[in-house]
Amino acid sequence: MSERSIGVLGDRKKARLDELAQASAADRGGVSLVRDAARRLRRNPVAIVGAAIVGLFVLVAIFAPLIAPHDPVQRFDELTKNLTVDTIPGASGEFPLGSDPLGRDFLSRMIYGARQTLFVGVLATLIGLALGVLIGAIAGAFGGWVDVVLMRLTDVMLALPSLLLAITLVAMASRSSQWTVIFAVAIVSVPIFARLLRGSMLAQRESDHVLAARALGVKERNIVLRHMLPNSLTAVIVQATLTFAVAILDAAALSFLGLGDPDINRAEWGLMLGVDGQRYFEVRPELAYYPALAIIVVALGFTLLGEAMREAIDPKNRR
Repeated sequence: MSERSIGVLGDRKKARLDELAQASAADRGGVSLVRDAARRLRRNPVAIVGAAIVGLFVLVAIFAPLIAPHDPVQRFDELTKNLTVDTIPGASGEFPLGSDPLGRDFLSRMIYGARQTLFVGVLATLIGLALGVLIGAIAGAFGGWVDVVLMRLTDVMLALPSLLLAITLVAMASRSSQWTVIFAVAIVSVPIFARLLRGSMLAQRESDHVLAARALGVKERNIVLRHMLPNSLTAVIVQATLTFAVAILDAAALSFLGLGDPDINRAEWGLMLGVDGQRYFEVRPELAYYPALAIIVVALGFTLLGEAMREAIDPKNRR
């Protein structure tokens, strides 16, 4: 066969491959993993319930100044005049959830507590996610002794219960505050993100598209940043949704134990549950019921949504 014939045959094969590629791109029956996951999420009642709870919580937190009927730190004369050690005013027309032990509107403090809880949970999760992604990406990209050292450090952190580790970190601070709680809760979640991303990146290192990129001479840095890391972040983002629920519970637990923000004027569900609810439980148990119920429902919403997202992106569940 002549060189010209070989060239013509190669051109025909290339044209045929281009036609097949165009036909595949134009085929609307094919569905990407992301679109398929979104479709199954919309049909999953668990995901719908979780998304509804999370959406309501976020809206209340964002629009708290518009929703709350009163200033959460203002003391009202109509509440304080009937306020004693053994008597805390209950629900009334102007104050649907009654008073707190200092004569402030409890409903307004509950609404503003959603904003504070969202702030602590989001910031702690984002810090933990950023540090975990950094450590996991370095370990998964370099491997070798770098991977061994970083993973042994994460193993040490995972060996301790998360709440115990958070308590230890807060206790090490000279003075407890809102930021010490955020930092402690963030550090607790770092090894989870790090190990998850590292495992995903190790699996990506031997995938076909990474091997092809290496064969074409693509720089290792570009392979990590453009091929391995983007394809490994999906599971980490889903885990962040689940970690948000844990962050809310850990932050509330630290405040309940008296290791959180000492400012009693700050409306935060864990602080309200620990300072007011526990101390005045026999006088007015609703002071503990409402914050505890809010924490449970919000954590449940993020857990339901996160579990549904995890099932949706699992290739084994694709049909």
